[in-house]
Amino acid sequence: MDKYKIDSHKLMYHVERVGDWIKGKPIYPVYMEISPAGSCNHRCVYCALDFMEYQPRFLDTSIFKQRLREMGKLGVKSIMYAGEGEPFLHKDIADIIATTKKSGIDVAVTSNAVLFSEKISTATLPYLTWVKVSINAARPVTYAKIHRTKPEDFHKVIKNMAYAAKLRRKKGYPCTLGMQAILLPDNYSEIELLAKQAKSIGMDYLVVKPYSQHPLSKTDKFKDIKYNKYFDLASKLNKINSENFNVVFRVHTMQKWDKAERNYKHCLALPFWAYIDAGGNVWACSMYLTKNKFCLGNIYKNSFKEIWESKKRDNLVRWAAKGLNTAKCRVNCRMDEVNRYLWDLTHPSAHVNFI
Repeated sequence: MDKYKIDSHKLMYHVERVGDWIKGKPIYPVYMEISPAGSCNHRCVYCALDFMEYQPRFLDTSIFKQRLREMGKLGVKSIMYAGEGEPFLHKDIADIIATTKKSGIDVAVTSNAVLFSEKISTATLPYLTWVKVSINAARPVTYAKIHRTKPEDFHKVIKNMAYAAKLRRKKGYPCTLGMQAILLPDNYSEIELLAKQAKSIGMDYLVVKPYSQHPLSKTDKFKDIKYNKYFDLASKLNKINSENFNVVFRVHTMQKWDKAERNYKHCLALPFWAYIDAGGNVWACSMYLTKNKFCLGNIYKNSFKEIWESKKRDNLVRWAAKGLNTAKCRVNCRMDEVNRYLWDLTHPSAHVNFI
């Protein structure tokens, strides 16, 4: 039960854009990840982007709203606000979310939800497609140790998300509400309880996913973790599922982490997505944040169209498709399943006409 295809990808629903790409036509990203805030109110023990230093910088609201309207006209389909910081730390996040949707772009947020207050819920739920909350334990003390914060934050998150669920039900908003936990030895014994808690307050799902080591991360505490000994959780969590609640136990992604095998040699996914950090820099790939070669430009200096159609980006995309060694990339990067799909399309096996 994974109706949102969280453990897979959805590029097959954008056939026209994929077809244009195969024909060599220029395309704009289907999806973007954007960091409104560089700072964060937590210091999670597994944080992949700790090397970004949690800088106290925030996207300029006025300029960014101009770029949002431009990106909507250019064909960007969706934006997830997450990134190297906590998105709800941005003072204008409600206005940014509303502008995103009004620009014709589906909008979502991944957050720790400590700041997802009743006021923010009321202002943003009408525009959001989904909210996914990072919550990595079911008990306040464990939560505080993993998120490296105060135990009281756990209660704030539960309260905030319970309110969001009630408000959604009352107003009839279509926004999907979910939670997500990275499965670690530290929280393994609490995942079942967390699933029951998520269900009880009205969440639509709980995602249980594996850790993924970012090559640039300062932390490497969990880099050698193996997940085959945790697969027994799947059957236990399945019993909690119901018509209105689903646990997405990402066993497929866990198996890829344990084996670390890819069917693709280079990266073909760069034309379909992009990342904007809290400083306004546009990146071709979040794996290579801080590496100038992958920085395409800055939205304070140029329009998104100028950045996306630049010679630097064109050269980088061509090189990535033929020269980038993905064996050195992050296992289970955000574009892994998309890359597997595109590689199969461009490197078909024999007898493909026998469907």
